[in-house]
Amino acid sequence: MVSDLIGKYIWLIRILTAAGDRGLSLREITDKYYSRYGQEYSRRTFNNHRSAVEMVFGVDIECNRGTNRYYIPYGDEVLDNDESISWIINTFTVSNLLSLGKERLSGRVSVEEIPSGQKYLTPVMQAMEDGHELEISYAKYTSTKPETLHVQPLAVKEHDRRWYLVGYCLERGGCRVYGLDRITSLRETDTAFKMPKEFDVDGIFADSYGIFFPKEGDKPLTIRFKASPEEAKYLRDLPLHRSQREEEEGLFRIRVIPNEDLMMEFCKHAGKLEVIEPEEIRSALRERLEKASKQYV
Repeated sequence: MVSDLIGKYIWLIRILTAAGDRGLSLREITDKYYSRYGQEYSRRTFNNHRSAVEMVFGVDIECNRGTNRYYIPYGDEVLDNDESISWIINTFTVSNLLSLGKERLSGRVSVEEIPSGQKYLTPVMQAMEDGHELEISYAKYTSTKPETLHVQPLAVKEHDRRWYLVGYCLERGGCRVYGLDRITSLRETDTAFKMPKEFDVDGIFADSYGIFFPKEGDKPLTIRFKASPEEAKYLRDLPLHRSQREEEEGLFRIRVIPNEDLMMEFCKHAGKLEVIEPEEIRSALRERLEKASKQYV
């Protein structure tokens, strides 16, 4: 399986990065491979994996001819300078460790799955790599039946335990966001497309909360809120938004375009978090919470 191979590539990157400049001999690598996977690791397979690591991740595995030891030059810096590669490696590493833990530590490892990432994430990323359009059957929560759409896959984005496809929809004539868990079928077509110049998915969503596309004319607002002493500790470790700053003890601010996801997030923290300003956000939250409270009268 593709995921198994990627897992092995990442394992190879990890052990060589951990070894530092001294690197590892082929015997040490094969011993570690056997310990991890219970299989022999031939020189040919190692060389194939070595080439694949360079092609897939852009990471060079070099050999010191004087010592016959393999190493990754400036390994830590390579990963630190490419957040996307580091994220992929960390994600697969954690996933592999947890899977191994569930096998060896039965009843002691509990993991929440992200269903939308299981079936379509790999083919979507493959189409992104190939530069080919996708034909998807998409069932919105508000529709009674799926619709067929042709989408140029520009990026993938994870939010709140769901994976999303960010793409240009030919039928809609613009960029849209599609939840992978709402795709009922998907195929990569032979139709090629060109990536927009300087496309940056993080830049697009920089002023948004979650996966809402900013609309033309939308402007970010500075939202200030107070948090209880206990909640403030959580917010310091896991900020509500990348723009979050603490102005003084327990008083935070974010600068973001308000949307439904953000309002729901504030409501989720009701009783522990109070929006101070702007008044329009404070009033909208008050109305929501009053309406919700009436359901329990």
